[in-house]
Amino acid sequence: MAAKKRVELPIIGWREWVKLPDLGIDKIKAKVDSGARSSSIHAFNIKKFHKDGEQWVRFSIHPIQRSKMDALDVEAKVLESRSIKSSNGIAKIRPVILTKIELLGKIWEVELTLASRDNMGFRMLLGREAFRNRFLVDCGRSYYGGKPEKQKKTNTNNRT
Repeated sequence: MAAKKRVELPIIGWREWVKLPDLGIDKIKAKVDSGARSSSIHAFNIKKFHKDGEQWVRFSIHPIQRSKMDALDVEAKVLESRSIKSSNGIAKIRPVILTKIELLGKIWEVELTLASRDNMGFRMLLGREAFRNRFLVDCGRSYYGGKPEKQKKTNTNNRT
């Protein structure tokens, strides 16, 4: 019997900064959760509409954790609507979109369910279907992809 060739996968931490270029998001902190099957992003003001005979959705996102500033308005084609059971065990029908994600220099498509995550610690959840056969998870570390540079706050009190 021939030995299986072992494939080395890059390692990510239990939380990572990711990009969602199709949605105009340069950085959003995601919780990497192997216990969750699907991925989800915080969305509000969700409105479904038809465009060219297909179902689309318009929604807003707060990409910065614990901040309601800088909301982004986004449109995306609806892949499907799916019954998703939340962490509290209650199932709800949620729209699912397909979008590109970037992590550790890799870019691929991921399915994201749209849900209110206001009461959750992270605005995005990266479930195991998104990183299966792409990464291994080190549950004791974070930010293998690095942290984005913090923007310096401008002091509006010093006017000349």
